[in-house]
This record gives sequence, C-alpha cells and structure tokens, in this order.
Amino acid sequence: MTKIRTDFPYETRHEDIRIPLPDGTRLYARVWRPLTDEPVPALLEYLPYRLTDWTAPRDWQRHPWYAGHGYASVRVDVRGHGNSEGLPGDEYDPVELADGVAVVNWLAEQPWCTGKVGMFGISWGGFNSLQIAALAPEPLKAIVTVCSTDDRYDNDVHYMGGSVLGVDMHAWAATMLAFACRPPDPRYAGEEWRAMWLKRLEAVEPLIHTWLAHQTRDAYWRHGSVCEDYSAVRAAVLAVGGWHDPYRDTVLRLAQHLPQDRVRGIIGPWSHQYPDRGLPPGPAIGFLQETLRWWDHHLKDAENDVMAEPLLRSWISESHLPATVYEELPGRWVTDPAWPSPNVTPVTYAFQGTPVVVDSPQQTGLDAGRFFPFGNDADLPPDQRDEDAHSACFDFPVPEDGPAIEILGRPSVNLALRAAAPTGQVIARLCDIAPDGSSTLVSRGALNFSARYGRDRAVEAQIGETESFAFELNGIGHSFPPGHRVRLAVSSTYWPWIWPQPDAAGFTLDPEGSSLTLPVRRPTQDAVEWEEPEQSPPLGVAHPVTLEEPRPERVVVRDVAKGEWTLEVDPKYGGTRVYPDGLEFTEDAVETYTIDESGPLSARTRSEWSIRLHRPELAWDVTIDTRSEITCDADAFLTANEVVCKEGGEVVFHRTWEKTIPRTAG
Repeated sequence: MTKIRTDFPYETRHEDIRIPLPDGTRLYARVWRPLTDEPVPALLEYLPYRLTDWTAPRDWQRHPWYAGHGYASVRVDVRGHGNSEGLPGDEYDPVELADGVAVVNWLAEQPWCTGKVGMFGISWGGFNSLQIAALAPEPLKAIVTVCSTDDRYDNDVHYMGGSVLGVDMHAWAATMLAFACRPPDPRYAGEEWRAMWLKRLEAVEPLIHTWLAHQTRDAYWRHGSVCEDYSAVRAAVLAVGGWHDPYRDTVLRLAQHLPQDRVRGIIGPWSHQYPDRGLPPGPAIGFLQETLRWWDHHLKDAENDVMAEPLLRSWISESHLPATVYEELPGRWVTDPAWPSPNVTPVTYAFQGTPVVVDSPQQTGLDAGRFFPFGNDADLPPDQRDEDAHSACFDFPVPEDGPAIEILGRPSVNLALRAAAPTGQVIARLCDIAPDGSSTLVSRGALNFSARYGRDRAVEAQIGETESFAFELNGIGHSFPPGHRVRLAVSSTYWPWIWPQPDAAGFTLDPEGSSLTLPVRRPTQDAVEWEEPEQSPPLGVAHPVTLEEPRPERVVVRDVAKGEWTLEVDPKYGGTRVYPDGLEFTEDAVETYTIDESGPLSARTRSEWSIRLHRPELAWDVTIDTRSEITCDADAFLTANEVVCKEGGEVVFHRTWEKTIPRTAG
C-alpha cells in the first residue's frame, strides 16, 4: 500500500513556464518549487508525453514530492509535442538531445537554482537522461534512469538479436504516429494552438519508415547508444530496472562499465513502471525516498551513505506457477559488490541426445506475453507447455536432495545448428518446470542467422554446414527448487515478437557441441531494507463509469479452416478520463497480429488508434484516428499508414503513406 504524504519540509507552489532555446523555440514546462529564498538544485524530467494530460497523474505523484523536499522539480515536453513549440522529430534525435542540454544549462542559470541539476525519467525520459549525461553538460551532476537502455539497436523496441521485433517495432511506431498528431491544448497554448497543430501535422512522418530502413547496427543506431562510449558519462548514475521489463540488462551493463564511485544499480520484480507505483508484479519499494538520498548526496553534498550501498541490489524470485499477473512475487533481495559478481559462477550444462530437426509452426510465440508489461492482467506469459511442444526441449533436473539452483545475470546458449535455408532465426527460452508439468517462462533470447558474426553486418547461413550460434538470454534473478527441472526450449519461430524470415525452413540442432550456461549465484546472507512506498497527493483524475463490456486485453483466435491465427491486443493505456481542469481525454487502441500456417510471408500487423480531446467550456473538440499496417513479401516490408484529424467533426488533415522497404537483414 502506497502512503500518500501531505506534510513536507517545505511548502510548495507550481507554475507553467516556457523555456527558450537558442534557436528561439520555446518548450512548455511545469515547475514545482519549494517556498524558500535560498536557491535549490533542479531536477528535470524531459519527454514527449504531454505534461498537461497524459503523464499528469504520474507527474503529480513525484514532482511535488521532490519540491516538498527542497528541489525545483521540472517537467518539460520535448519539441513538437504537447504545448511545446517546434516540430516533432525522431526519437532521441540530435535536436532533442541538444535541446535537452540547453534546458539543463538554462535551469542552472536561474536565480532559484544552485547551478546543480539532476535528470530522471522512465522509458523515454530514462533514455534521454542517460544520453544527455553522455553529452556531459557541466551542471548535470547526477541522473536516475529507470527502464531505459544503453543500446538502441539490440535492447530497445526495434530489433532483438538482429531480428525485427514484429510486436513492438510496429506497435510503438503506430503509437508514436498517433501521439505526434495530438494538438496543443488551447487552455495552455492559447489562440496559436491550431496554427501550431496544422504545422506540426504537415511535418509528421511515420517512424517505421526510418526504423525499418536500418536493419543492422549502423550509425543510426549507434547515435544515442551509450554503450558505444561509457566513458562519456560524467554524471553519477542510479540505474533502475525490473525483471519483467525488456530493458533490465542495461542495469547490469552500466554497473559493469561505469566507474564504481559513480554508479549504483537496482533491479526488482517490476514491470515497465516506477517502483513506487504498486502495480503488478510487486513488491513495491520506497523509491522516491531512495532517489532523494541519491539527489541529496550528489546535488546537496549531503554526507549520507547512499554510495556505501552495494553496487547492485537485485531481487531473486522464488519458483512460482505460471500466471499472466502476480500482485506480488515470492522472493528476496540480494546484494553484490561488483558486476560481474564474485558471488556468481557460470555453470555449463551440455545437451544430450541425437540431432533433432527444429521447424516450429508459424504460430509459435503467441504465448510470449506482452513485450512491455505495464502491470495489466494479461501481460505476462501463461503456461509455456504449448510453446514447449513446438520446440526442441532439453531438461536438466534439480536433484531432490540438493540445494536450489539460484541464478542472477544473463544465461547464454551455444547451439550447433545446421541451417536448411540461408535466412532464419533461433529462439531460446529458459523455463522452470514444476513437478506437475507446468512451465514458467524465466528468460529468453533470439538470434537472427545473419547476425551471428555481429549485429553490424548481415551474413547468410551456410546451408547444410554445422555452425555455432552463441547468444545471451535476458538477465534474470530466479531460483529453481529441488525436484524441478531447468528447461531450455529452442524454436525456429516466435511470432509476433520476431518477424519471420522469408525462406525460413528451420534447422537441425546437434546436441553434441550445444550447451546452456547459467549464472549460478552462491547463497549469501543479505540485508536489504526499503522504506514503504510513498507519493504526494494524487491529481484527482476521474474515470467515468461505463456500462459497456470491457474488451479483453489479449485474445487468440484460430480459424481452423484457413489455418490462420490472430492475436488481438488492447494495450489499455488509459481509456477515458476527466482532468480537474475540465479536459475530457479518451483514447482507444487495438493491435492485431495475424499469421497462417502457409508460411512466413503471411505475417501481418495492424494497429488502430482513436484519440479525442474535449474541453466543453471552450467548445473545443478534436479527434485523431490512425491506422498502421505492415505486411511483407520475400524481398520487402510493405507499410501503410493513415491519419485523419478532425476539429468539431470536420476533417482538417488527412494523409496516407505507403512505402516499400527492402529486406536487407530483417
């Protein structure tokens, strides 16, 4: 249960301002400040998700809290989004990052600021906090980056192991198209809102065009990838992730590569959420209090013990039966003084048996769960027995009379494969098999055949020749108890996470020369204590009651006659809400992923968004409807996008895009 705190060391106030950039563009910002005559450090959260509506409920949980503890807490919309001026661009493009540096410098120069600045954020805001830290503006002394990545190519929503992420390459591009088309709010942007909106719409371009045009790790992806040069980061970094978030490996890499006197890592059981919000899976922690210690030390020179904490504090889950949601997971916190940790030893398990042909059905992967779990009821992978039946499985029993096998870090595989076609992919899933036969997904990884010698090149497989395919799975903390089995399941398809290759015909796996390596952690006695989660009072957003039957979050439909499988997903971002300032905001989205048994060229995705912003007192009523699709043939991806924007029911903008993008590696 999250505590709502109403008493703080400082009384606070907030105001909306416009921050000028060197080119004259003004970014819209909301500043919460303590009522004091003394200058205070500034904290910056900087992202495109609209501070006056979309992130407002979340913003009110933390920015007033920081202000109440003696910080100027600032929330800024990036250029071309919300009520900020300018035109929308690509994610984390050079303009966005240069603007961020300018904002940091501007904050440091204000009379109410001490000249020291921190940045924080989750997802997009966590990304650009890390990337701006790599640009090293002098006032930026510390950051807190949550659910973010240091590797934009291989640890983001676009590619995985060199393969196109069908599930989120598509869905996120469609989401950002709808988001970029939302208008400024006349209550805050004034009479210029409509001219700003129309100019913004003319500049909108579906991001899928750019993302699919770069199918290997080229200069486009190296930009903004902090892993290219960790030494560029001069600020202190608190890196935070969750085992059910796709970005958690970044915490391990930052802990490994940044100087120990400037980095600490925390990985909990969480999904893609701030750890104080109490959304499944828990338990939640007093995250704001923990970050306050971080800010106090690095921005106020407080002599606290935050840097005396172990380098890495991690949650290790106990074995649990498969489910799509857990309010709280069983487990415990452990600490490690370094990464790689002296407490962790790689243990290799050799495969046994005769060569096996792996040619998985096209629908393998429908039980993968959501790429971005947000704490919804259908987010996590269900029982994996159906997926295991479509895979080659290698089991390693945990002896009944022995200790549990506890792992922390990234498992890896080395597979001896003989490809049946020059293109394809291999997917490995690590599962916990209970005595009743239930299969709980623990971790997974994938490798595009073309990326086996590096993500920066595309090299076709040699048909009929046995080659070594070595890759890591996502990091995890998990305990396999006595009497269970550790299972490594290998498949050749994983739809819709991995977009299938055009001539994928599976492969032969030779157990001789194949192995699984687990990062086995020795038992330690660790004392990790967190305060209970607390936040500032909520904004007070209302969610109107509706009599309509709620749409299921995830539905799989099989058309037996057609041999067609369809996954329909409602991402459940927010529905309808009414804000205290009178705004009525409604959004609805449906994602559809379809494939049939005829082969990989049947893969197709579709995303439809509908957004309405309504201010009855201003007679302002705007809707945005978008449609995004991807299909393919053997040589290319075929994308189609449509945007229809209306004001008061009248169409003010309508545009379609159709683009053919050659398949170079994806």
